[in-house]
Amino acid sequence: MSFVVLLPVKPPARGKSRLVGVPDATRVALASAFALDTAASCLASEAVAHVLAVTDDDAFAAALMELGCAAIPDGVTGDLNGSLALAAREAVRRWPASQPVALCGDLPALRPADLDAALARVAGTDGACFVADAAGTGTTLYTAPADLFVPRYGVGSAALHAEASKALDGELASLRHDVDTLEDLRTAVPLGLGPRTTLVAARADLLFG
Repeated sequence: MSFVVLLPVKPPARGKSRLVGVPDATRVALASAFALDTAASCLASEAVAHVLAVTDDDAFAAALMELGCAAIPDGVTGDLNGSLALAAREAVRRWPASQPVALCGDLPALRPADLDAALARVAGTDGACFVADAAGTGTTLYTAPADLFVPRYGVGSAALHAEASKALDGELASLRHDVDTLEDLRTAVPLGLGPRTTLVAARADLLFG
């Protein structure tokens, strides 16, 4: 069973608004690094056949394509679930043998092994599945066969997904740790940040300060 990851990414200039306390240029650099490191880990996953980035930033789309992603514009600006649904249809059109997987683009510590472990559990099911974030309230990953693909991201998304999807168990620490704040970033350091995030965070003195 193969998968195509749908990776929604806000234009870095507008992304990660909760990264307060750093210069704007650092926030933009971190937002970019998070997404690029996440994409690179997805591409290194044995279970992932393709990565389809969804972004309205043409320059950043080009950077993602250099890594090996495909990229399309955000089809429904301001509506993540609507945009993912459109992206899933496009993914199925391009790669009909691969099941769509929505994944947060802010998982800078993501290890391919954790993603593979989660997707191996999906292979034994025939419905929708999700991975809750470390807090247990949000969602970092959602997947379903194309005809059942109805993501429910937003406030309290873990509970919303649990109504119609199977929660994937296991530690999956790097897959559960999305980064929205500087505290999230510091907590992710022991998990092993990706190289781009490490470089930006070190230059900004955010790893140990």
